[in-house]
Amino acid sequence: MSKIFEEIKQKVAEAEADVAKFVSGNNAAGGRVRKAMQELKDLAQNLRKEVLEIKNSRTGK
Repeated sequence: MSKIFEEIKQKVAEAEADVAKFVSGNNAAGGRVRKAMQELKDLAQNLRKEVLEIKNSRTGK
């Protein structure tokens, strides 16, 4: 689980520069931000599934 969380933190850090560029008016950076956010969404969904699986295994379900 911590591997996925580390990937999420890394992806956010990588996207930070592109967010700043987009705010400054660089529209190409906006596309990169959107791509990064989609990847984050997928990573977050995987993390949610993994947390649920671990939780259920602890409660015996």
